[in-house]
Amino acid sequence: MKSTQYSDKVLDHFKNPRNVGTLEGDDVAVGRVGNPVCGDLMEFYVKIKDGKIEDIKFKTFGCGSAIATASMITELAKGKTVDEALRITRKDVADELDGLPPIKMHCSNLAADALKNAIEHYRTKQKPEPKKGRDVAEKKGIAGIHEFMDQGVYTEVTDFSVFKDKRTMVIDRGDRSMEVALELTKQTPRVVFVTQEKKMAAGELSERLSASNVKILYESELLEIRGLKTVEKVLIHDLNEDEEYELFIDNIVILKD
Repeated sequence: MKSTQYSDKVLDHFKNPRNVGTLEGDDVAVGRVGNPVCGDLMEFYVKIKDGKIEDIKFKTFGCGSAIATASMITELAKGKTVDEALRITRKDVADELDGLPPIKMHCSNLAADALKNAIEHYRTKQKPEPKKGRDVAEKKGIAGIHEFMDQGVYTEVTDFSVFKDKRTMVIDRGDRSMEVALELTKQTPRVVFVTQEKKMAAGELSERLSASNVKILYESELLEIRGLKTVEKVLIHDLNEDEEYELFIDNIVILKD
């Protein structure tokens, strides 16, 4: 199949998506993954009874492939045991849709990750564990920061061209980090600025940042950096909602204090 072509199944699930919506109740868990900068955001709602997925819904803000893959994975997961659902892979989703263009394969990964995230949250509700939030982050620092040093994590920036067209996250470390975020917009339209503050303090830099195309995640903190050999995604803690979710990111700038 050519890189720009979609199968009839993909088009069908895009035009007529199954299981769209939300679920409520104590036996419902929510999974959220995505990248707000490039537009891929996905939420899965699962209702589990007697170890099986009794009902499942999704919401997504993204391209046609994102909608189609989310729709398909709800059909694949519904009625399965939790363990069976966890074994659904991006390849399973793509195969059931009779293939996806190579540049859209990440959408199938996003759907699978959202489902797994929802199941993980369900299991956490069943067997509460200590939160991985602010207290842990303050004591242990950001998980993975040393593992990915110079493999997507930067503590200083001297050559901005290496960030060209990359999904780049900048952690709030004061004025210098805002300057870096603004400079990065000359290299990539996909810049995320993470700050624990509710709003940016008054000042010229803050005003310029707020007026730019930088996506600012307020009341948020970086908990963990994930990937194989290089940075692929991060775990973010929403301090306001006290929720955790994943974002797909290529590079992270964490300037030295």
